[in-house]
Amino acid sequence: MRVSLLDRSRTRSGESDAETIATTVERAVRAEELGFHRFWTAEHHAVPGIASAAPTVLLAAIGARTRSIRLGTGGIMVPNHNPLVIAEQALLLEALFPGRVDLGLGGSLGFTAPIRRALGRTVLHEGEYPADVEKIRRYLSGRAEITVRPGVEPPPVFLLAVQGGLTLAAELGLPVVIGGPVLRDASRIAAYFHDFRPSPTAPAPYLMVNVDIAVAETEERARDLLLPEAWAFADSREVGEFRALRPVEEVRRLLGETSRERKLRAVDDWMDSAIAGAPEQVADSLTGLLKRTGGSEVLANVSTYDRDEVRRTDEFLASLQTP
Repeated sequence: MRVSLLDRSRTRSGESDAETIATTVERAVRAEELGFHRFWTAEHHAVPGIASAAPTVLLAAIGARTRSIRLGTGGIMVPNHNPLVIAEQALLLEALFPGRVDLGLGGSLGFTAPIRRALGRTVLHEGEYPADVEKIRRYLSGRAEITVRPGVEPPPVFLLAVQGGLTLAAELGLPVVIGGPVLRDASRIAAYFHDFRPSPTAPAPYLMVNVDIAVAETEERARDLLLPEAWAFADSREVGEFRALRPVEEVRRLLGETSRERKLRAVDDWMDSAIAGAPEQVADSLTGLLKRTGGSEVLANVSTYDRDEVRRTDEFLASLQTP
């Protein structure tokens, strides 16, 4: 099993954004020591509970502190940027950290209307995202009308399965990252493998499975660890932001006090999409997930209020890797 980590720089109540970013960097250093294959960071603009808006900048800091682990953008949201700038930043990272960079691309717009207006893209028209992805690939490969610098070998491109990314990845011959509801869509996953067109950079399909994971002594304790993120997800549908993670005990109290069935269902749905349990349970679940989806790699999101619990789950996931 190949396991990598996605760190969204989730803040905790009582913690500053700067402290969160520093913790992400330190976690990446530890991930390399534990032998993880990749460490990816994400892009979220003006979201109070997520401290990182610029994955390439954060990866530059992480790359300076590490030596071998692959560094990935999970992902750069293409509608928010000029394709030329995306290509330039990817090549600059590759020049700094040769052979270690993954360019993960997604097609999501900003989380709320004010954020979309601030970013200058409020609507994504049909065909825009695929066209921009192709522009990025042309810049990276030297097939555009201008020569992008620095002149280095381009990093591999991965697509996130949003805005038709799964279908587009098959058409372009690119690796893909799936998560959330897509994990349960067997027909779409099968179509990726069936319709995949080999490309010079990816002769065969490659699927990474992104899933939230918690490991503890018991399944009950592991599910408790997921509650802060599940509550933040459900809450975001009402308040339009991912708030900082709260302690498990506080979330339990909030769950007990709410009478909003819609929010409680959102918590349950989020929990059902995650993997939580004792070590053997989680290992079996991940093995089954990779077998069911045809995935080659787990991209784990480990997020709970207690950072010691995050470290323990990281250590266990690292132990599952095979050479």
